[in-house]
Amino acid sequence: MGEKDITEKLLEDYNDVFADIVNVLLFDGREVVKEDSLESTDVHSQYKADDSKVHELERDVIKYWKDGNVRIALFGIENQTSVDKLMPFRVMAYDGASYKSQMSAGYKSILPVITFVLYFGKERWKGPKRLKECLDIPKELDPYVNDYSITVFEVSRLSEERIKLFKSDFRTVADFFVKRRIYTDYMPKDKTKIRHIEEILKLMSAFTGDNRYENILNYPDIREANNMCEVFDRVWNSGKAEGIAMGKTEGKSEGIAITLYSLVHDGDLSIEKASARMNISVAEFEKLMKDAGY
Repeated sequence: MGEKDITEKLLEDYNDVFADIVNVLLFDGREVVKEDSLESTDVHSQYKADDSKVHELERDVIKYWKDGNVRIALFGIENQTSVDKLMPFRVMAYDGASYKSQMSAGYKSILPVITFVLYFGKERWKGPKRLKECLDIPKELDPYVNDYSITVFEVSRLSEERIKLFKSDFRTVADFFVKRRIYTDYMPKDKTKIRHIEEILKLMSAFTGDNRYENILNYPDIREANNMCEVFDRVWNSGKAEGIAMGKTEGKSEGIAITLYSLVHDGDLSIEKASARMNISVAEFEKLMKDAGY
């Protein structure tokens, strides 16, 4: 299991976040699924293939939706950071395994299984969304081949109107991916109240490919921040208080300075803005950055 998968599940597995994602993306923001109506279940399922061996599938996040003590449906979320041309096969296998598990458990009434994909990539999803798009089917056989469609939500291309419908921390996450796709040097500074600060920062760290966001958790009292604007204000103020933000004092240029070098190197922050934050010229910043190995 990849780091991104683990990070995503830490946030999405919270019932408030999971319910919010389902309500906004599937029900246009109507509060159909309540936070306390969700029940976690095992993400692992088994099936017996043609080789007579038992195989195991692992889903990203899956939860029962209940009305009181009565289970109504099974929701599954699959996360993707890149396009998978075989995604229809994967979703069909996940759903099939969930139905098979219910049958094996002797359910009197089989629950519907709803799986959708959250795609966090910057580029458009150009992969297949139907099973038949993955197959080379002879014309004569096409009427007899069952199709299977999947639902993919491109997080980085959600509209501003839809993002505003989110009530959980996923609003901050969705806004981050949308803004980061549009603005190269975007840093999350919105004032939306957040509950799961650690999980958000770990998710951002995993998706940006370095540890700068997760390292923020090392700053004093950072978990007490109420929003992302306050998070970065505390980081910046703490850095200046320790004398590590200026990048001029020998032996004290590692903290915020190294973070700025990384942001510029990754294209997430312009060199002009980075040098301004350190109160030095662009030329001085370039030299310090080069000396630091970037």
